[in-house]
Amino acid sequence: MDSLAGLPPKDVLVLHGPTKLLVDKFLWHSPQVGIVASYTATERDVKDHFGIVRGVDQVESFTQATAGACNVFFECIKMGCSPLELVDKFLPRFIGIGQVNFHYYLEKGDTFVNIGHIKFNKFRQVVCDGRIYKTPKGLNLDEYFGNFNEERLLAYDLSPDFTLVAELQDITCRAIKKELFNKQAEQ
Repeated sequence: MDSLAGLPPKDVLVLHGPTKLLVDKFLWHSPQVGIVASYTATERDVKDHFGIVRGVDQVESFTQATAGACNVFFECIKMGCSPLELVDKFLPRFIGIGQVNFHYYLEKGDTFVNIGHIKFNKFRQVVCDGRIYKTPKGLNLDEYFGNFNEERLLAYDLSPDFTLVAELQDITCRAIKKELFNKQAEQ
């Protein structure tokens, strides 16, 4: 596994069931720099919330797409295993969040991209900063991000028809030994 780009998110984020997986596609990934992933809001995402996607679900989508997926990627590389084999030993967990600023909203049917910059990767922990952008209707994201690069990711260099939805800082995930969870459950 050289990159997450093109891999089905369900095969990477194996512990998220179909109603909790908030990533549709990994569009671009440079393992030491960052990742771009997309998601399209469904009826379930806006139910009982004024027809808009809850901010907490946007943060969850960003976390899964960036620090969560990259944490799984790095641990699988280190251990020489698949994501499914990884969860026998480690459980990737969302453990921290810094500042989040929302600038816009998302509705059912809106597609958005999570653009995450990896700023820390050590001790089974990944920390990302990034942004969420609403994509222009009808844009072919595979084509658009097909020629993306590290410089563009770091500069959030997108065409002006993308809409900034949120800025996120210090989104943190860590792979925690499964045996620690089992010990706590026994107490």
